[in-house]
Amino acid sequence: MTSQSGKQIVIVGGVAGGAAAAAKARRTDEHAQIVMFERGPHVSFANCGLPYYVGGDIADRESLLLQTPESFWRRFRVQVKVRHEVLGIDRIAKQVRVHNLETGDVFQQPYDALVLSPGAGAIVPPLAGLPARNVFTVKTVPDSDAVRTWLEEQKPTHAVVVGAGFIGLETAEALHQRGLHVTVVELQPQVLPALDPDMAEHVARRLRERGVELVLGDGIAGLDADAAQIVTGVRLASGKTLPAGIVVLSIGVRPELKLALDAGLEIGRAGGIAVNERQQTSDPAIYAAGDAVEVIQRVTGQKVRMPLAGPASKQGRVAGANAAGGDLRFPGAVGTAILGTMGISAGRTGLTEREARAAGFEPLVTHTHNLDHAGYYPGAQMLHIKLVTDAATGRLLGGQVVGESGVDKRLDVLATALQAGMHVDELEDLDLAYAPQFSSARDPVIMAGLVAANAMRNDFDVITCPTLRERVGTGAAIQLVDARTRSEFASGHLPDAINVPVDELRDRLGELDRTAETVVYCKVGFRGYLASRILQQNGFAHVKNLTGGILVCDS
Repeated sequence: MTSQSGKQIVIVGGVAGGAAAAAKARRTDEHAQIVMFERGPHVSFANCGLPYYVGGDIADRESLLLQTPESFWRRFRVQVKVRHEVLGIDRIAKQVRVHNLETGDVFQQPYDALVLSPGAGAIVPPLAGLPARNVFTVKTVPDSDAVRTWLEEQKPTHAVVVGAGFIGLETAEALHQRGLHVTVVELQPQVLPALDPDMAEHVARRLRERGVELVLGDGIAGLDADAAQIVTGVRLASGKTLPAGIVVLSIGVRPELKLALDAGLEIGRAGGIAVNERQQTSDPAIYAAGDAVEVIQRVTGQKVRMPLAGPASKQGRVAGANAAGGDLRFPGAVGTAILGTMGISAGRTGLTEREARAAGFEPLVTHTHNLDHAGYYPGAQMLHIKLVTDAATGRLLGGQVVGESGVDKRLDVLATALQAGMHVDELEDLDLAYAPQFSSARDPVIMAGLVAANAMRNDFDVITCPTLRERVGTGAAIQLVDARTRSEFASGHLPDAINVPVDELRDRLGELDRTAETVVYCKVGFRGYLASRILQQNGFAHVKNLTGGILVCDS
C-alpha cells in the first residue's frame, strides 16, 4: 500500500500492543506522522521475562528492552516520547492532552487516528502497613530493578509472594533460586487458579518438594512494618503471621480504563474497552489493543478479558494497520498460556472444566498420563494431559498439560486444534512428528484424543475423581475395583476397594456383583479401561473407569 497521506496517528502506551501498532502503522503508511506516548521510561520491554531477570536467569538487563525511542526512530520513523502521560482525550477536537513528566509541561497533540494501549496495572490492595520499602510488584523493568536492588543490598532471608498465578509462581522460583525461604500465599484453595485443581496439584506437589511453602485458601490481612517502613511480617486472615524480609504482590492486574471512561468510550460487560474485529472502539477514529480491551474467546464466542502478550501483540498489529488506513481483523483467541517453575511446566488452552460448565456445556473430562517420548529412549518424562470435550458433540473445548518436558509442544497442538474447531476423534488421526527421542508412535496428544473419543463413542464410560468422591459422600453403593497388582494395592488404595488385578479378572468375575454400580481404576487409567471392557462384555451393566486413575485421585 502506498500513500501520501500525512495522516497523524497517535498511540498511547507501548509494550506489546502499542509497539506492535506503531510498527504496523508505519508499514501500512510510510508517510503518516506517528507519535507514541509512554508513561514509563521504556517503550517496549519483555515484561514476561521480568521474573527471570529477578532470579538471574536473564543477566543482561538491556536484553529486556526490545526497542528504544532511538531504535524506533531509526527503523520506523516513529517519534516515541517516554515519560509522557496522556491525561485526556478530546474526541470533538481530535486531540489528546499530554503531560511531560520530566519537565511538567502540558500540551495538546492532535490526531486523525488514535490507538489506545494503556495496558493493565498491578493490583495493590489498601493494606495496613503500606506504603513500605520492601513491598514490590513485578510489572515493569523499574519494578524488577527495585527488587534486585533490595535483594542485593539488604540480603533478606524470607520472602512472601502473595498470589499463586503465573507471575507469582515464576517470581517464587526466582527468589528461591537466590537462596531465600519462600512462602506463597493464595486466597484460592489451589495454586494456578487458571487451571483446574486436579492439574494444578501436580505443580503444587513440585513446589513443596523443592522447599517452597504454600499457604492456600488464606488471604492477606495486613503488614507489620517498623518505623523505617520496612515490613517484617505478613498477617493472614487466618491469624497467622509469616516472617518477611521482602514481599512481592502478584494478586493480578486491573485494566487501565480511566482514559477510555473519561472520553465516554464504551466499556463492555467483561470490564474492558469494547472493540470490534478491527480493534475499533465505539468512536470510529479510536482503536484499542492489549490488556485493557475485551477479546472474543473463540471457543465460546463470548467477550472476555485476556491479559496475555500474544493476543495483545496481534491486536496491536491490527489496530495499527487500520488506524493507518488498512483493513485487518482480529478474530479472537483461545487463551493459551504456559509457565515453568521448579523444573515443571504447566499450561492451558481453551476452556477449563469449570469454565466449560459455567459457559453452559456439559463437559466430558478425560485424563491421560503418557511419556513425552518413547520409553526405551533415555530421559523420558511423564506428561499429564486433561481434555475437556463437549459431551453432546465431541467438539474439543480445552486442554491442560503438565510435565517436565514437551508441554509446550502438546499445548500448541491442542491450541491449533481448538482454533480449527476440531473434534476429539480427529485428534486420533493427527499425523505428528515421530522419532523415539521426540515422541512415540502414538503421541501423548493422540493418546489423549483416543481416550476421549473412545468415551464419546460409548466404548467405555468414565468418571472423574471429584464425581466419585461426591457419589461416595452421598452414600451411593459403589463396587470399587482396583485393577492393579497386589503389591500396588498394598502400597495404597482407595477406601473400600476390592483388589482384582486385570490379568486375573476373567477368572474371578464370580467374586463381583454384576448388578452393582461398578467403578474400576488402576494407576493411570489404561488397565482400568481394559477391566471395564471385560466387565461390560460379561454382563456388568453399570461400569465406569476412573479417568486418569489413582494418580489423579491422589492429587
